[in-house]
Amino acid sequence: MSLRIPGWTQNLPLVESIHLELQAPHLNDNTGDLDRLLRKLREMGYAPVQVQPSSLSLILGRIREGSFSLTAVLGYTPCHWELIDVIPGFSPDPPLGFGVDLGTSRLAFYLMNLGTGELLDETSADNPQIPHGEDILTRILFARQEGNRIELQRLLVETFNQAMGSMTERRGLSPDRVYAVTVAGNTTMSHFLLALDPCNICKEPYIPAANRFPLFRAADLGLRIHPRALVFVFPNVGSYFGGDLTAGILAAGFHRSDEVSMLVDVGTNAEVVVGNRDWLIACAGAAGPALEGGVVERGMMAAPGAIDRVRIDPQTLDVSYHVLGEAAPAGICGSGLIDLIAEMFGAGILTIQGRINRRLDSPRICSSADGMSYVVVPARDSADGRDIAISDIDVGIFLKSKAAMFTILSVIIRKVGLSFGDLRRFYVAGTFGNYIDPAMAIRIGMIPDLPLETFEGLGNTAGRGAVMVLLDRSLMEELERVCGIITYIELNVNMELMNEFRGALFLPHTDPRLFPSVRIPERAMAGA
Repeated sequence: MSLRIPGWTQNLPLVESIHLELQAPHLNDNTGDLDRLLRKLREMGYAPVQVQPSSLSLILGRIREGSFSLTAVLGYTPCHWELIDVIPGFSPDPPLGFGVDLGTSRLAFYLMNLGTGELLDETSADNPQIPHGEDILTRILFARQEGNRIELQRLLVETFNQAMGSMTERRGLSPDRVYAVTVAGNTTMSHFLLALDPCNICKEPYIPAANRFPLFRAADLGLRIHPRALVFVFPNVGSYFGGDLTAGILAAGFHRSDEVSMLVDVGTNAEVVVGNRDWLIACAGAAGPALEGGVVERGMMAAPGAIDRVRIDPQTLDVSYHVLGEAAPAGICGSGLIDLIAEMFGAGILTIQGRINRRLDSPRICSSADGMSYVVVPARDSADGRDIAISDIDVGIFLKSKAAMFTILSVIIRKVGLSFGDLRRFYVAGTFGNYIDPAMAIRIGMIPDLPLETFEGLGNTAGRGAVMVLLDRSLMEELERVCGIITYIELNVNMELMNEFRGALFLPHTDPRLFPSVRIPERAMAGA
């Protein structure tokens, strides 16, 4: 994971480990053991320091055990330092922390050395709540009962413990050295982790139970790390604008710039932020599932066997492709689907209305139960012995997602009286951002027609933002400032979005002036 963010330093970790040699008590100094420790910390600039009453006896015993030579582990909160642990004598072991991307479909874990800022290990796991609903709305309905909310939380905590336990074991480290966890998830997933009632998130006026969360301790959630480890859950802004996006803003860094930029994170929804250091405006809308490859018949997530790159010869209409993991092709992921639609349009296989051109003579174009289809991979070459093809119905589903995406971007940019040409940078986050080819996305009218150097894929910004807070505690206050200047637009009730949606269903759009760089093939016009 790259953590090099312009204008950001990482020398203020959320947890610090400090070796102290306290002056031993004597007849002329009747200072108590705890007071002696706190006095020394205050002299070093760590004040105020809070001690949990439940840990007092243990801490005092360890001060004496080390004969007043000790290593103090201090965790930072915006109000005070907290004495998490005392280790007798000198401990050379640096504190550890986990940054977590709490995704609807996948969870990603990053094990960090908080002393050096080094990424020690990373892993991911399927979200264990999927059996209770692949989509977030189904899970919200399941969570109406308190017992079910406890079950959803238990599943997450169990996955946290399994992942963190295996990662520390793999590196030969003790889980007791993990003193901090930062978690970035969407609004609903954060509610699930904390067993909060999410039911009002999905109904008007779309109000979460909480947008800001207190600092938890690991023992509060049942995490099998140091029991007093800090657990920071990223703040939300609205029902569909959660901690994953506030973490993404940190990772992109454009909230520190005078120039206007846009961040788009495509997952279950398309979430968008536009602005600069002085103002930010945000919204979210349903544009993600088909773009993730999960809705069309042969769609799949980006995993081994997924086609992620497609090129079509406009003369022969033959196709070449790349498969993740160099395995036999099993389906098409989001980036491959964007490439495929763009190349089909560029070759005139698709008309401007998004229909497969029946006038073309090619063995790859055939009739199917879902209308006309284009065969990308014949059955003999696929992993399951079936054609990997895209049908008129598949294209229609995809175009609804791409139309929603462009319409969301258009609405939000106009809300602030700007045009796409005013954007300095266009950041694309998530797995979608890792693999998307901007030229292909422009060709089909999914993202604005800007110079290619404007676009930057950032990968997992939720995970990156979570790690950044682990390594720079000042970002906790920065997050508060960011949340304070964000204006959130609720698109569930935005009629402007619906009015513009129809025009964006075409390739690239009903208004070709919006995409001056896109050449519309004669075949695409002739077949319309």
